[in-house]
Amino acid sequence: MYTVTRGVCRSGSLALVSAAIRHGVVRKPFADISYFREAPAYRNGDSCTGHGDNRRIHVSMTLDSNYLRGTIAAVLSVLKHSTCPEDVEFHFIWARYDPGVYSTIRSTFPNLNFRVYRFNSNRVRGKISKSIRQALDQPLNYARIYLAEIIPPDVKRVIYLDSDLVLVDDIAKLWNVDMENKVLAAPEYCHANFTNYFSGEFWSDPNMARTFEGRKPCYFNTGVMVVDLKRWRGGEYTQKMEDWMAVQKRKRIYDLGSLPPFLLVWAGDIKAVDHRWNQHGLGGDNLEGQCRRLHPGPISLLHWSGKGKPWLRLDSRRPCSVDHLWAPYDLFRLSSTHTFDG
Repeated sequence: MYTVTRGVCRSGSLALVSAAIRHGVVRKPFADISYFREAPAYRNGDSCTGHGDNRRIHVSMTLDSNYLRGTIAAVLSVLKHSTCPEDVEFHFIWARYDPGVYSTIRSTFPNLNFRVYRFNSNRVRGKISKSIRQALDQPLNYARIYLAEIIPPDVKRVIYLDSDLVLVDDIAKLWNVDMENKVLAAPEYCHANFTNYFSGEFWSDPNMARTFEGRKPCYFNTGVMVVDLKRWRGGEYTQKMEDWMAVQKRKRIYDLGSLPPFLLVWAGDIKAVDHRWNQHGLGGDNLEGQCRRLHPGPISLLHWSGKGKPWLRLDSRRPCSVDHLWAPYDLFRLSSTHTFDG
């Protein structure tokens, strides 16, 4: 059950910044204006019993103006479909303090449990190599490599989510997955040609080609992961990924940003979860962003990984059919596709 509290819209100026927000830019002079409707105040159901800390579900996402509209939709979807939404705590990571973004989260979700951490972009300065798409080269895209350092030690497990997705199921089902002593849990896609994620130079080097010996590596998407932070902290996994990033600076061994270091360290050694928890690729490929259809089977999470983002395609009046599944979670005031009814 939930109650609905309506936000108050200040007149004027909104029309002047509509195009900017649609393209993910927050204009500083208008930072005090609420661009988004206030979300419903979702409350715990009667089944949410027990001590609060034991019930707590931790979710981590990056936070910046470029993907703010997507982040807000993702947060709304988590709360809307959660049996115990008051038990969900969000851990947002940003590259710098942005008062406009912070106030937007506060005003859109007045009852949200969240913390915000700064990711020092200098940590990856000199480590990032140019990838297939510019968006993948942003320092904040690499923050997931440092989750175990950024999030405080009192948090032992976290679900990491990208900002271009929505859940259509209770996140507690994903949270409660049996990790079986693994550091990561995520859907695996073993039908994908794993060799394509690394260059010919990688596979032709005998030492690097032996990286996956003793493992059966499969592709997994790092936009949806359950992470055992305690095990991560004890295994020096961040350093292992940084070592591979250093190799990439000397030799061109991959093209896909922060994903390959995860694959190099963990592919073939994660807890596989049902594919329903990451219906990914809805944004098309990394170059054209062409429309794609849903894969057959049950769906708990829709993910617009790839170049095409649903809010941009909807605003351009050239949406893909799957983009209409994202639209109900869009709280942007000037959206021409708003259908959210709480």
